[in-house]
Amino acid sequence: MDLCPNSDLHALILANGCTFAENEARSILAQLMTAVSHFHRKGVIHRDIKPDNVLFDSWNSVKLADFGSAEEVVGGEAATGIVGTSYYVAPEVLSGWEYGEKVDVWSAGVVLYIMLAGFPPFYGETAVEIFDAMLRANLRFPPRVFQSVSSKAKDLMRRMLWHPWMASGGGT
Repeated sequence: MDLCPNSDLHALILANGCTFAENEARSILAQLMTAVSHFHRKGVIHRDIKPDNVLFDSWNSVKLADFGSAEEVVGGEAATGIVGTSYYVAPEVLSGWEYGEKVDVWSAGVVLYIMLAGFPPFYGETAVEIFDAMLRANLRFPPRVFQSVSSKAKDLMRRMLWHPWMASGGGT
């Protein structure tokens, strides 16, 4: 692992007054997705992508950390098990069914939403309430917060935070 003396994304979100300009968020997300793509090609699902695990090296390049929840999947196998952090865990992980690398895309979508809004897309007072909000898949973009966010950025978040299983009501 490289030395990452420049903090993590969570600390930057707090220091930045909770939100990033769209171009800054785009740059961070692009680097994050490059890292995600790299380990997916190696057959690894991270399963705990969140701002605390997005580090910055001395050149402010993104480095993904904490592979303690990661799982290696070989030959298109699926992962199982409920792992991750409340706000960032994908609905298919919560379902208890098998899932694949797209759970990392979901988590990265939550990170993007937080960078642009300053709060998560699904929330509650407890982990159970957060999970219920995710499973309802009621993604919103409050106008007072998202008025300056482009329609393309909102479209990307919709695509990252949408899943066919959710759209079908959770049936098989």
